[in-house]
Amino acid sequence: MPKLIIANWKENPVTLKEALVLAEASDAPCVAIAPPFPFLGAVRAVVKEANLAAQDVFYEEKGAFTGAVSASQLASVGVTYIIVGHSERRRLGDTDEIVAKKLRAALAQGIIPILCVGESREEHKAGKAEGAIRKQLDVAFSLLTKPYTLIPIIAYEPVWAISTEPNAEADTPKNAVYMIQYIKTFMSHVALPMLLKYIYGGSVNAKNAESFLKEKEIEGALVGGASLKQEEIKKIIETAYRY
Repeated sequence: MPKLIIANWKENPVTLKEALVLAEASDAPCVAIAPPFPFLGAVRAVVKEANLAAQDVFYEEKGAFTGAVSASQLASVGVTYIIVGHSERRRLGDTDEIVAKKLRAALAQGIIPILCVGESREEHKAGKAEGAIRKQLDVAFSLLTKPYTLIPIIAYEPVWAISTEPNAEADTPKNAVYMIQYIKTFMSHVALPMLLKYIYGGSVNAKNAESFLKEKEIEGALVGGASLKQEEIKKIIETAYRY
């Protein structure tokens, strides 16, 4: 079974025409494409094998929330996965408590959440990575009071390794495996009968994909900038099928 690739396009590309070309290049059963909200329906119409993902969600189902998009609305257009807690959303104001509400909202609508957790550069340098991630996880799952049949995904996203961060540093498979093992151990003590899947999200590209995806602890990758380049994403998908 190939490893899961989440193609997070962020606020790209500029036009629908570009989006559809990129979607067709990324179309594979092991892929979930997360385009900007305006392109969701059109992307769904052209892909034959890939799943559809949303980059974010609001935690209320309906109401006077200008600009918000609910989990039920996303489900109605065929979204299978929702990214919650991405470092870029956290930087824009999503607290751990808000992330917890979004996680619950996704699960309540039968959508698989991709929960991003990870430490900052300062936390990493100070040896506080485990504590930072433990807090994020503890709060994120605090609102779930019942088991779900879905399998949530936890994406380890070391903020200091993301290529768009100032002075970004390359992560290593050794560190990624260590942190995912830590997350697994911590989650085994969470009082919630739920299976989980673990992927990596620290600037995966065509050159380093194999070094991360060959690790059995890493069940997939959350891919940002590289997912916007047709040849890059094709190579990453090919790598996913080898492991």
